[in-house]
Amino acid sequence: MIDRRRFIGVVTLGLVAPAFAAEAQPTKMPRIGYLSLAPGPSPRSEALQQGLRELGYEEGRNIAMEYRWAEGNFDRAREAGVELARLKVDVIVTGGPQTTRAAKEATTTIPIVMAVDYDPVGAGFVATLARPGGNITGLSAINPELSGKRLDLLKQTVPRLSRVAVLWNPAEPNAKTYLRETQVAAQAIGVQLQALEVRAPRDLEGALQAARRERSNAFTVLTDPVTLYHRELLADLAAKHRLPGIYSERLFVEAGGLMSYGASDRELHRRAAVFVDKILKGAKPGDLPVEQPTKYELLINLKAAKALGLTIPPSILQRADEVIQ
Repeated sequence: MIDRRRFIGVVTLGLVAPAFAAEAQPTKMPRIGYLSLAPGPSPRSEALQQGLRELGYEEGRNIAMEYRWAEGNFDRAREAGVELARLKVDVIVTGGPQTTRAAKEATTTIPIVMAVDYDPVGAGFVATLARPGGNITGLSAINPELSGKRLDLLKQTVPRLSRVAVLWNPAEPNAKTYLRETQVAAQAIGVQLQALEVRAPRDLEGALQAARRERSNAFTVLTDPVTLYHRELLADLAAKHRLPGIYSERLFVEAGGLMSYGASDRELHRRAAVFVDKILKGAKPGDLPVEQPTKYELLINLKAAKALGLTIPPSILQRADEVIQ
């Protein structure tokens, strides 16, 4: 026989115990995948980490990170995208158009945040910038005026500029859009354009040799993994062939290139954390408009200019956001 008081105590403990057990169970830690063609951690990935920290996310405390470095190999990026999808991460952040394509092929349900893209509509990643639809959103650096501004900066810097070589990779999802914009911009300022395909690092030497042979006075680069991850080689070849070049990203100038004009990839990656935060809090990527940068930076490398025998006009130096001595 059990007395009434003991019976009530047993029943009460039986009811309360499951509640305590439920409270004691740890909450699921969100997992964020970062897919990049880079060979390893870079200023871009560090900027993403910074953005997450600013929003209160700390790796190992309240988020887990799954980094996948494809080392410039698109097939490896595809495999990494499939792996992240198999892990069922909560969000995939992509470091560029080719990794966005790899992630898109791997999943139609896991949210994808483009840390940087150039023409996500043209590449088929989103329906429109305002209403992306699907599972992809993020940031786009596209601006039709940028090609013209880069060529104009070259024209002001290089005496008697008449012909410009453009290095581009047809394998890059946004390359054809940017090439068309560059061709239109060249016509507008009366400069001839020489399009040179660069599909692999071994093509860089031949491209600059062809530029010199066809009497191009300078060159511009439509950024892709080949040029970006071999930027030191490209800067060395530019100095060797005495060809001034303008780029879209500061990394090229830091590697020895002459000048760059474009959105800050580091700032775009830092801003990508805001999209991650919104998605983890319940927002659907298809409802989050793709953002575009409002600020562009001009960097000039005076050491490279001196090696090329160029004098940067004071008007250009005054406009520069940063000058590397």
